[in-house]
Amino acid sequence: MGKTLFDKVWDAHIVHQIEGGLDVLYIDRHLIHEVTSPQAFEELKERDLPLFRKEKMVATPDHNIPTKNQHLPIKDALSKHQVDTLLKNCEEQGVELYGLGHPFQGIVHVIGPELGITLPGRTMVCGDSHTSTHGAFGAIAFGIGTSQVAQVMASQCLLQAKPKTMRITINGELKQGVLAKDVILYIISKLTAAGGTGYFVEYAGSAIEALSMEARMTICNMSIEMGARGGMIAPDQVTFDYIKGREFAPKGEEFEKALDFWRTLYSDQEAVFDKEYNFSAEDIAPMITYGTNPGMGIKITENVPQHLGNGSQDSFLKSLSYMGLEPGESLLGKEINHVFIGSCTNSRIEDLRIVADYVKGKRKAKHVSAMIVPGSKQVETQAKAEGLDQVLAAAGFELREPGCSACLGMNEDKVPAGAYCVSTSNRNFEGRQGPGARTLLASPLVAAITAVEGKIVDITAHLN
Repeated sequence: MGKTLFDKVWDAHIVHQIEGGLDVLYIDRHLIHEVTSPQAFEELKERDLPLFRKEKMVATPDHNIPTKNQHLPIKDALSKHQVDTLLKNCEEQGVELYGLGHPFQGIVHVIGPELGITLPGRTMVCGDSHTSTHGAFGAIAFGIGTSQVAQVMASQCLLQAKPKTMRITINGELKQGVLAKDVILYIISKLTAAGGTGYFVEYAGSAIEALSMEARMTICNMSIEMGARGGMIAPDQVTFDYIKGREFAPKGEEFEKALDFWRTLYSDQEAVFDKEYNFSAEDIAPMITYGTNPGMGIKITENVPQHLGNGSQDSFLKSLSYMGLEPGESLLGKEINHVFIGSCTNSRIEDLRIVADYVKGKRKAKHVSAMIVPGSKQVETQAKAEGLDQVLAAAGFELREPGCSACLGMNEDKVPAGAYCVSTSNRNFEGRQGPGARTLLASPLVAAITAVEGKIVDITAHLN
């Protein structure tokens, strides 16, 4: 019987199978940051355990760091302590660290792919749920808890139950103004925020194959937002072209050998998935969320539903109350004071180009605060080399230094209570961007147009 892409990669990494259905899974690469690693390092010290394969680890600070004046000491005491602790642990244990000021520093899920650390067929973990981003390369990548971070540090393995498999196929051609963020928000709105629970998802179909690697990363990044363990896309020529020449990718003859293997990474024609969904690309439109989980999304021209259709009506109404909205209300015309473009979902150079292309020669609305936070030092450097920083500045957008920033408000970049923020990040939970902040998730294009118009609009009327 044929195998799915997921089965091929998972089965190749099983070290030992345990009676009762658990697998000891070998982990090829372990990414760490300042938030979930300190306790794991401490556990190893307390148990007098060495790092088993430190050369398989890469560290970078991203969650708590400021996005202005990164050359200066961090002012927030807790953030400074976490970043300093990461530096100390990495120095003591000999772990590769790309700290503040390093040309490779950035959001962990941005630097992995851009440095060629993320490769097809690998298993990758990080103490962060959006590790699913790396699945865009045909890797099995998922987030783990702090105790599991310690397990990988000590053994380079994890004890795991094998997830079920799901395939989501999208065929057809996306309409003008529809980006990868719209695709994944549309899928989650159909499947709900729990629709992928227990599954590893493979995305397939002509619409997926037509996407760039950066767009594919956006889709896999938000797989976790429908409850899935992770997402994957079979590697193809787009993948191989993206990888070639990157800092830590195979070179020369080794690259050609790797290609021979990577080309075997696809789901066999006769492979059977535990669940399948099919969507038409033409049905997808620019999207925006209205509630407090990513499944509460609508086409930007649609009205807020009268009821959720699944789940408790009380929780639905509670969500709308938090967001200051009413059932049946249209979001068109709603004034927006904050726009955030960044996060591990939408902070790559392609995202910044999309924004700059639209805002060139325009100016943001006076009442809007528009912040753009690149995903890495390399993205920031490239944006400046292309002159995007000047275009953005002329339009009134503030380009900051790399970090997670207002995605989760663990530093100074917070949205005020009661204020609306159109955000390219991945979560719209209550208080996610600051206590009382109201988050509406959208694509970089929707965010850019909102910043210029100062309110939510039907963006199709603003495209050439």
